[in-house]
Amino acid sequence: MEKSIRNLILGLLILMVLVPLGLLATGETFGEWGNEEIEEKLGYVPQGLEELSTFWQRAPLPDYAFEGDESAQGAVIAYILSAVIGVVIGGGVLYLFGKRITKD
Repeated sequence: MEKSIRNLILGLLILMVLVPLGLLATGETFGEWGNEEIEEKLGYVPQGLEELSTFWQRAPLPDYAFEGDESAQGAVIAYILSAVIGVVIGGGVLYLFGKRITKD
């Protein structure tokens, strides 16, 4: 395996393991606002965002948690699983775009 690819994978793995550090943060998470928070900040909810709001409520791991599991250990596992899913989906999409662009 090429050294730069190996270093990229190692860096992503480290970041995925560190994701649960967000559980220690206080206050609101930047960019993870619901319609109520957006309306409070902007004074209104953009129409397109209002239409998509029901889509996000059906997320595989809503609020980065397993349904019915309120334990700290469950939250840590859910955060790491969310990171893994995000990296796999994001990396897969980028890989496919790269293959299509280079036509290999």
